[in-house]
Amino acid sequence: MKLVNTHKQLVLGMVFILSSLQMINAQTWTLQQCIDSAEVHNKRLRINSLEMESSLQQVRVVEGNRIPKLNLNADYKYFTDLPYQLMPMSVFGGPEGQFKEAQFGVPHHLNADLTLAIPIYNPELYGNIKTSRAASELTRIQNLKSKEEVFFEVSTVYYNAQIIAQSLDFIDSNILNARQLLKNVELLQTQELVTGTDVNRARLKLLQLEKERESTTVKYDRVINVLNFLMGRALNEPIKVNKTIDFEKIENYTRETSLSVQLAEARNTLLKTQINTLQKTRYLPSLNAFASYGTTGYGYDEEPNRFLNFYPKGLAGIQLSMPLFNGMVTKRKVISKQLEIDASSLQLELMQDQTDVNIENALSEKDNANRTMEIVEEQLKLAELIYDQTILQHSEGIVSLTDVIMAETDVNKAQMEYLATIIEYLKADLKLKKESGNLLKN
Repeated sequence: MKLVNTHKQLVLGMVFILSSLQMINAQTWTLQQCIDSAEVHNKRLRINSLEMESSLQQVRVVEGNRIPKLNLNADYKYFTDLPYQLMPMSVFGGPEGQFKEAQFGVPHHLNADLTLAIPIYNPELYGNIKTSRAASELTRIQNLKSKEEVFFEVSTVYYNAQIIAQSLDFIDSNILNARQLLKNVELLQTQELVTGTDVNRARLKLLQLEKERESTTVKYDRVINVLNFLMGRALNEPIKVNKTIDFEKIENYTRETSLSVQLAEARNTLLKTQINTLQKTRYLPSLNAFASYGTTGYGYDEEPNRFLNFYPKGLAGIQLSMPLFNGMVTKRKVISKQLEIDASSLQLELMQDQTDVNIENALSEKDNANRTMEIVEEQLKLAELIYDQTILQHSEGIVSLTDVIMAETDVNKAQMEYLATIIEYLKADLKLKKESGNLLKN
């Protein structure tokens, strides 16, 4: 039995050493450094950045339709059989109402011209430009929203890592105390002042703490893996968080429009722009100018010394297009889009109400955590004082080992409650920053 216990202690010792070496080699990262890394390397943010750039290019594409277009056109045709036309025989003095087939043209036909198209007024074009700009603004806010969510996740995971790292420090301190207690109890056993049961209790407490440290280390490694993932780093790269939790207690923040509300507003604006475009193209005409200049060549194989004869051609004009009736398609689209706008307006009101509720809840959670933190901190100090006094009394034979273990359990409980209260405060503060539109500013 002793051999088995010795083996377990050796294994736990090796795990502790390897974990300690890894932590020593790991670089300490602050929360801001983690956020900066995520902003550059997080794959979700990189995808959103590319989508935003694509949206900007799409705006330029639509705006480019306002610029006059110049095209070069050319084609060559060879007629194996010239097309027929019917000629009235009366033209050549024949009877009325009778026709004679005739072939016109030459086998070789070459055409080349430059065509210029100038949009003078096109309501659909200008409506598409406004729509593309509104869509680009929506994409920009969506990118900011994704950035806010990633920063929120990085901060939350970082706080969790800090709490677990401090838990490990508490556990390490408790392990040192438990080992010292075990030595003292074993010494008292040699003097026949305590029984073997007391020694086993002290040894059991030490094993429980070592097991707790092992499971907490695994939990810490998992949190670090998530943090590395959010930062866009390889999972096997060592990293260490700053154990010192520095935070400024700010009761409230300046109320800004949250990104959730901005996103709902941008969607509503996009829908209104789309319906305005539909309503304009439903009644307004479009006016375009055009011009063309080129040459046409005709030729046939029997002509000696010359294959093609070229003749210039040119034209210019203005085209007016007035929509009259398209089968009620545009009207149905306007009705459908209006229903979407009504739903979007309700969604905007919902987001505003939900933001107000979230801010009030975050303020309440933060205030409660702040008050609880002061109480739990006093509890921790008192539990540690009681533990020190109990250890002293046990060495003098006044109290039993059970009292020592109970005092130590109270310390462990107070430590965990203290850390839990801190993380509740930090998360509530983080949520308040997000809902009040201050997360990306801070």
